[in-house]
Amino acid sequence: MTKKPQRASLGQIRIIGGKWRGRKLPVPESTGLRPTTDRVRETLFNWLMPTIQRARCLDCFSGSGALGFEALSRYAGHATLIEFDRNVAKQLSANLAMLNAENANVIQGNALQYLNGVGTPFDVVFLDPPFRQGMLAETIHLLETHGWLAEESWIYVEAEAESAATEVPPNWQLHREKIAGQVAYRLYIRHP
Repeated sequence: MTKKPQRASLGQIRIIGGKWRGRKLPVPESTGLRPTTDRVRETLFNWLMPTIQRARCLDCFSGSGALGFEALSRYAGHATLIEFDRNVAKQLSANLAMLNAENANVIQGNALQYLNGVGTPFDVVFLDPPFRQGMLAETIHLLETHGWLAEESWIYVEAEAESAATEVPPNWQLHREKIAGQVAYRLYIRHP
């Protein structure tokens, strides 16, 4: 008896709130991909509850898309998901199609290169870059200096717990902060 060839294994994420609550979406295996946990997402979206509806959202290092899909499920007006890995980006597009989410788009490419262009302001930005690669400070600089942030916007930053609080512009006020295991997550409000 011959064995069937092994296909690339797929993980999955579960949407935890909103119109798609309980839906499970496939996520391809990819080095360094670590979806934001259900517990962290629940806390984050409780923090964002007053502002997420109709918000324009940018998910800079989308990965599994957990944050972008959760925002859309909770009636965000639009979401742009940026993902470097071609196969992961294809799966994000397939998941959007499966959900009939017409108010979102996927950009396959380098987030830093993309953010180096002229920006369109977003109300909520999710920053969860690959850990230990030093991308956070440059991403924050590009968001602030290239017009990617609405005058009053919310910026979620997920980073290694061992890293000190990230340097942010003086007009970013820390709204909430928690540590869960090896992950520190912070929500900032940008004021004009």
